[in-house]
Amino acid sequence: MTLAQAYGPGKFGLSFELFPPKTPAGVTSLSTHVDRLVAFEPSYITCTYGAGGSTQDSTLDVVAEVHEKHGLSVATHLTCVGRTPEELHAYLEQAQQRGVQNVVALRGDPPQGETEFRPVEGGFSYANELVEFVRSEFREMGIAVAGYPEKHQEAPSLEIDLENLKRKVEAGADVVITQLFYDNRDFFEFRERCDKIGIRVPIIPGLLPVTNGRQVQRIASLCGAKLPPQFVSDLEKHTNDAKGQFEVGVEQATQQTAELIAEGVPGIHFYVLNKSAAAERVLRAVPLPAR
Repeated sequence: MTLAQAYGPGKFGLSFELFPPKTPAGVTSLSTHVDRLVAFEPSYITCTYGAGGSTQDSTLDVVAEVHEKHGLSVATHLTCVGRTPEELHAYLEQAQQRGVQNVVALRGDPPQGETEFRPVEGGFSYANELVEFVRSEFREMGIAVAGYPEKHQEAPSLEIDLENLKRKVEAGADVVITQLFYDNRDFFEFRERCDKIGIRVPIIPGLLPVTNGRQVQRIASLCGAKLPPQFVSDLEKHTNDAKGQFEVGVEQATQQTAELIAEGVPGIHFYVLNKSAAAERVLRAVPLPAR
């Protein structure tokens, strides 16, 4: 299944995002959690990779194993960082050979220690260039791109950020998956702006259920996501209580998911941080549309 086939009438797209484990124990743990997530019959599973493509081979191993073991459609993340077009082409050929039908095409963050993105000689500077390359060289692959309900941190304005997104879609993207957010109003306003500017592909909300208050505050600060004051207050009531924070986070994600579904989103993408418990709780609590 390509990403374009995951959404549409009678097709609610459920997806999960993983990252490559760094240890053998992490590999074993991830396999267990994926088994539990697969029980919810996701449309596809994606896997990110480290800064500068440092875990690219591990990413491919993860998605290939998920595809081979579970027969699921999978997507590998792909960035412009540190790779020439020739190297990207070779990676995508290998990915296809291992059953990968989709990519999540991103510019990528600057390598650790650098503050500005700089392409390698002959490489791509922007995600729309990467999308155009994949669509030209691997026409049958599905392509997702990132959207930012609260604006990409490097974008000068919401308007410019949206114009950048439109360029990615016009270059050949099939679907937009958003960065995490915790106030659904930000997503609904983003969706309206996309519609007004002529972005017609499915726009999928990306949710990160909280399992640890300190961790989510760090992640939110890195990507510019706001945490609602009441949500922060509820987490702070359980500062030294991991279970309490988990329950607060699950309740927040459950409410978000239910409201998003009620408002007709075509799917939901969960950033699961290689664990299954929070997403399981949410998906047990909220009935999904027809799939």
